[in-house]
This record gives sequence, structure tokens and C-alpha cells, in this order.
Amino acid sequence: MQLHNVTPFGSLNAVEHVNMQHGDADGWVTLAKKQGNSWQQWHYRPDELAQALSKWLGEDVYFSQNTFYIPQRRIDTIRQLRALYVDLDCYLLGYAPEWLLGALELDFFRQSMPEPNLVIFSGRGLVLVWFIEPVPYQALPLWAALQKHFGQALQRLGADMKSSDPTRVFRVAGSINSKSGQTVMVQYRHNYRYKLRDLQYEWLPELPQTGAKKKKGRPSKLARLFNAYSLHAARLADLTRLLELRGWDVKGQREVILFLYRYWTCCFLGDTEEALRQTLELNSQLREPLNENEVVKATKSAEKAWQAKNDKQANEIAKAKGYPGAGYNISNKKLIEWLQISLEEQRLLKTIIGPEEKRHRDLVATQKARREAGVKARDEYLKQAQERQQRALELYKQHYKQEEIADILGVSQQMISEYIRSNNQ
Repeated sequence: MQLHNVTPFGSLNAVEHVNMQHGDADGWVTLAKKQGNSWQQWHYRPDELAQALSKWLGEDVYFSQNTFYIPQRRIDTIRQLRALYVDLDCYLLGYAPEWLLGALELDFFRQSMPEPNLVIFSGRGLVLVWFIEPVPYQALPLWAALQKHFGQALQRLGADMKSSDPTRVFRVAGSINSKSGQTVMVQYRHNYRYKLRDLQYEWLPELPQTGAKKKKGRPSKLARLFNAYSLHAARLADLTRLLELRGWDVKGQREVILFLYRYWTCCFLGDTEEALRQTLELNSQLREPLNENEVVKATKSAEKAWQAKNDKQANEIAKAKGYPGAGYNISNKKLIEWLQISLEEQRLLKTIIGPEEKRHRDLVATQKARREAGVKARDEYLKQAQERQQRALELYKQHYKQEEIADILGVSQQMISEYIRSNNQ
């Protein structure tokens, strides 16, 4: 979106801020205020944001950087990924935001990362925001890998690694940070939207490509991270899909589903507080939700397991006992058993599938590959036949005899006769 009244390095007001981010967006955008340990939040269509802001502006007003396909702010409800961002808590390190921005411009922008579109002076720190061309939920693993990469590059400058959450909300221009009393200022730098794949090729180490042959040797740390993000995102999507298939009526399995959701969300986000918030929100969608205390109690072990998964000593102990590592490494067989997933339901899931469905998918993939290979082979044959006919006619015009042409092209004289006859018709 072109801003007519704002020059590069100028400041945005609240309406300009949200419109630049979401003016052409699809889905729902969240406006939020934090009250104690909970969020007060509402969801709006992009064209409703400007009007809605008038009722919200004041202290501690936030909005989501990405959009959602339903008015729920969770990983599994992502509609469009529209931005990358890094939250720099420079106040914790004693850095002035203005000094930190100077250091970023000198040592990081256009060197180890692209220049951000916006810089948010949040009242105590900085938020860097890179606009990206909208991509769907399926791009979440790549998005998360870029988030992690940029965050780690800026970790010594106070980067908050929890900001890798795709549901993250950040302060709106013109709102007030109640902790510092300062007005949030947003610096506009440019409005170019980066392509996610371009950012990958230009700034990331090598990542595994879909369909690529597996390379020998141990995969890189970033490749392992990418694969983990892919799996956790797919697991969360499968859980939500299963709930949709069952009309959100899962009495008798609520505790298990919420436990799995909290665990995989912890694994994806690395933020236990946000994982619990999203789990509680998912619970609220169930036809018969549990009360909050029941959810916390039933899923508490999920958080403990995630903490163990990231504990070096716990992993060493688990491996010594013959396990892949600490945390929950739950097989598809066990998941299907726990959740009583039918074969018909498996057909509509991405990763939680049994041997029968896997064989079915392998068969379908093989048949497709054969059909594609057959089409390619036929196309190549027809192309060669056409070229051969053209060459035969050229030689005939040069007064070569039919038997000579047949010898040159390695075909029968009868075929040469057919070429000439069809050309004369």
C-alpha cells in the first residue's frame, strides 16, 4: 500500500500503521489489550480496523501481525502469514532504542538480514517488522525457520525468542506503553513486500526441499529445526481437522486432545504461557468445554514434558534408557488408538495415519508418477516423430532416394513413403 503523506523514515499514525500491514489482507485481525495475565481481545475484518481503533486507542493496545480464518488467535487458525518480526528488549541490556537502531543499521541491515519495513519504538524496546507477500498456513515451517534465524542473529542485542509466535501481537502506533508512560512510535522505512522463498535463498543456510534426495551425513541444526517445525505444525493442523470432522464433540477425549495440543504448541512456540492461552482458547470451541482449572490440571504434564525435552540431562537419561530423547515421542499407532481415529478420518489428515492409509497414499503417488512419466514419454515420442518426418521431407526435397533416407534416419522405407504421401495430401 502506497502512503501518500508519509515519506521514508517518517512516523505512522495508528490507522496508517494497521492499514499498511493489513489493508489488502484476507481473514481476521486481532486487536488486543492485556489486563493482568489475560488478554482482552476482539477480531475484525481488515476494512473494519480503522473504525474499530477509535474505541481502542489508549494504553497497551496491540494488533496481530498475521491474520486468522476464524475469529480465534491460534497457530492452527492462521489464514495468512503477512510479516516477520523480531522483538528487541533492549531495556533489559541498558541499551537506548535510538542507539540500538544505529547499531542495527551499521552492522546488520543489508548484511545479515534485509532492511525492515517498520521499526516500532514500543516504549521500552524495538520491534523490527518485515512485510512478506501473503502465504498460507502451509508455509509456517519456513516462516518459523526465518523467524528463528533472524532472532538468533540478534539475540545478543536483546531479541526475545518467544516472539517467533505467528499469532504474536505488537503495539499500535499512537498507543501508550503503561510501563514506561511513552507513546508508541512507528518508523516507516519502505513498503516493499519480501517473498518468503527469496528470503530463504538469500539469508538462510540450506534447508531440505520437498521431494529432494536425502543427503548423506547428519542434517544441519537449521534443517533439523525446519523438520521439527513442519511436524509440529502438521500435528496441530491434524488435531484441529479432527475436531472439525467430529463437529467439536469429543467428550471422553477432551483431556487427551488438549494435552496433545498444549505439548505440540509448546514445541512449536517455545513459550509455555502462550501455549496455555491457545490451549484454553481451543477448549472454548469444544461443544462441551472443560472449565479452566480442569484444562490446566489435565495438560500440566505437557508443559513439563516440553521442559524435559529441552533439558540436556533429561535427554541423556532418556537416551540411556533406549528412548529417542526426553519429552513425548508418540507414535501414530498410539495417537490413532488414543483418539480412535477411523480410516475415513485418516484419509483427511496429513500426518496422523496408520499403515493401511500410508500404503494407500504410496500407491496413489506411484500411479500418479507412472501416469506423468507415461505422458512425458509419449510427448517425447511424438516430438521425435515430428522431427524425423521433417528431416525426411527435407532430404526428399534434396533428391535423396527413399531407401537412402530410410538408411540415414534408421527407419523403414515404408515409413518414409508414408511421410511423403501424407505431406502430398
